Amino acid sequence: MKRAIFVLLLLITCLSKISVSQISTDSILYKPEDKKIVEEKLQLFSKNAALPINELIVEIGKSFLGTPYVSATLENGAEEKLVINLRELDCTTFVENVLALSRAVKSGKSDFYSFVSELQRIRYRNGIRNGYPSRLHYFSEWIRDNQKKGIVDGSPNKNGQKIDKLINFMSTHPADYPVLKAHPELIPLISRQESELSKYDFWYFPKSDFVNLYKNLKHGDIIALTSTIDGVDINHVGIIIKKGTEFYLLHAPLSGKKVLISDGPITDFLKPASKNSGIMIARPIF
Repeated sequence: MKRAIFVLLLLITCLSKISVSQISTDSILYKPEDKKIVEEKLQLFSKNAALPINELIVEIGKSFLGTPYVSATLENGAEEKLVINLRELDCTTFVENVLALSRAVKSGKSDFYSFVSELQRIRYRNGIRNGYPSRLHYFSEWIRDNQKKGIVDGSPNKNGQKIDKLINFMSTHPADYPVLKAHPELIPLISRQESELSKYDFWYFPKSDFVNLYKNLKHGDIIALTSTIDGVDINHVGIIIKKGTEFYLLHAPLSGKKVLISDGPITDFLKPASKNSGIMIARPIF
C-alpha cells in the first residue's frame, strides 16, 4: 500500500510540471542574444516578484516596446524545435514570452532554463512538444489549454455570448503554412484537431456590446480579437492596459512593425467595418 501511494505521488509530481532536464539543448533554437535578454529581464524584474501577475505582465510587456515585428519565427520544420526569440516578435510570441517571463519571476526563478520550461508549457498542447501539430496554433485552443493548465482563466468569457464557430483554416489553406505545404501528411491530423476544437462552445464579447465588454476587462488581461473570417478563430492578440476608465492594447502588430501601445482605445479595433467580431479574454493567474 505504501509503495502504491509513493508511486502515485511520484507520478503526480512528474505530470504537474515540465522538468527542465527534459528539454535538451539540441531541441531548442535560440541565439546568445536571446539568452542574454531572458536573463537580464528575469534579473531586472525579480524585484517586482510580489506584484500581482496582471501588473507584472504589463510592466514586462512594456519593456519590449520598440522590439521589431517579425512573423513566422516559430516555423522550423515538422520536428518542431522550441524557438526562443525575444529579438523579433509577432503578436502571439510577444504574449507567450511575456507570460513565460512573468511566471518565472513570480516563481522566484532567474535562470534561462526555468523560462524555457515555462514557455514550452504555455506554447504546446498539455505542455508537451511533440512535432508541429502539438503547438497550439489556434489561440482559442491556446486559451482553453492554458486554462486547463492553471495558467490563465477564460471564465470571464461566459459573461459574453456563445456562438458556433467552425475552425478549419489551416487544413483548408495548407499552402499558407510552410510546414503543411512541405509535409501534407500532417494535414489529416490538423483537420482532426480542428474538428475537436469546433465542438467546444465559442464564448466571446461581441463588438456590438461595448458596455458588457468594459465591465469584464481588467488591466493585464490577455485578449484575443475574434474573427469574422471563415475557418479562423482569432485575428490578433495583445495585453490590455487600463488608463483611467479606458482600455488600450499593448501588442506587436504587423501594421506598426514593432511592439507598441495603441494610440486609441480597444474599441478602435472593433469598428463595424473591421474583420474583428469581438474579444475573448484570457486572464493570467498565478
